[in-house]
Amino acid sequence: MTKQRADEHTSTDSAVQGHSFTNTSKLEKEWKNRIYDKLLKVMDLSLIDNLEPSEARNQIREICQQLIQQESIPCNQATRHQIIKKIEDEIMGLGPLEPLLADPSISDILINGPQSVFVERGGKLEQTDIKFNNDHHLLNIIDRIVSSVGRRIDESSPMVDARLKDGSRVNAIIPPLALDGPSMSIRRFAIERLDMAKLIELGSMPEELAEVLEGIVKTRLNVLISGGTGSGKTTLLNILSGYIPKDERIVTIEDSAELQLQQPHTVRLETRPPNVEGKGAVSQRDLVRNSLRMRPDRIVIGEVRGGEALDMLQAMNTGHDGSLTTIHANTPRDALGRIENMVSMSGVNFPTKTLRAQIASAINIVIQIARMEDGQRRMVSLQEINGMEGEIITMTELFRFERQGVDENGKVIGRYRATGIIPAFFEHLKQRGVELHYHLFDEN
Repeated sequence: MTKQRADEHTSTDSAVQGHSFTNTSKLEKEWKNRIYDKLLKVMDLSLIDNLEPSEARNQIREICQQLIQQESIPCNQATRHQIIKKIEDEIMGLGPLEPLLADPSISDILINGPQSVFVERGGKLEQTDIKFNNDHHLLNIIDRIVSSVGRRIDESSPMVDARLKDGSRVNAIIPPLALDGPSMSIRRFAIERLDMAKLIELGSMPEELAEVLEGIVKTRLNVLISGGTGSGKTTLLNILSGYIPKDERIVTIEDSAELQLQQPHTVRLETRPPNVEGKGAVSQRDLVRNSLRMRPDRIVIGEVRGGEALDMLQAMNTGHDGSLTTIHANTPRDALGRIENMVSMSGVNFPTKTLRAQIASAINIVIQIARMEDGQRRMVSLQEINGMEGEIITMTELFRFERQGVDENGKVIGRYRATGIIPAFFEHLKQRGVELHYHLFDEN
């Protein structure tokens, strides 16, 4: 943090850096603000940039302890530690957000202006008592996040995607676009990496389907994961990517890097927004095109949302099989419709039948996932694309989640069942050495 930024902190009113935590008294906040102000006078915060984070925190802690002793603050040792921790977080971390980021049960942090902070736990939203002092305080935290990854946010560029050091995804939007003050959403990076066994345990997927998905990925079928916001598309993409053999070269392409592939031969690419002059932007489409020259065995795209859909289809149809990606859509059929719309964004005009034939040839499997009202994320449909019938892409549903109601606790009741149809890719898997039993697809 520079001296100028520190001075900006001081210029905010006396509750600067005040964290509105549970059981925090007004007196404690006043003492914290007083110690913080004195710290700025005796310590040049611009020098902190040259120190290791642990050393910088130690220095801040030591000076704060000295100041507290000089002021003879009438509080116990626990309260003193709490005051020092908050000052550390304000200078070195993300201020009021630090307690939320330290809570592993929180999956999303949603900030609707300085006085309104919500979190998601177990798929349910709840309001917190965390507050920022004012718009300037929140803007300062946002700026600290986006500048750490080489991006910017200001009136000329009031929207930004970024990420935290732990990989958590961040989106921020500020006035004049955000009418009620700066707004920010943080999609937490899972510390405990989920695997297929965990999804089965949580009831997000049946065990027999896990075997099928493993075979699909290992035998290089192209997979499209479809779902709404927060439904778990990226989580499932991560898990499926884990089935890719370790001796294959993988190129990942994302707007904000968050995939956690464990294979040793992985190249991660990330888009870049335009600079201050409006130049230098690198889109997902640019990266998809470039990835084709990088000799990939697999291309994994975090999410298709524009003209890169055309390049993705062409890659899938020209030897880069086994590709994986996600898309925002409510049903597998809608997902294919969205692919059509995105191809039109590329500026290339295809006859409808020709485009649909290319989609049917490129994509083999569509997995639909959804977040239910009880917060549970579930695979609700697995469909195979069979080909064309006239101008219509034909699809066959292999597995589905049949909803049966809601229990007294608000939990969605239902069961997974196979439709009884043997997929066309069954022989393909067998030829590639993946043996699946027919009974996996028996109707139940």
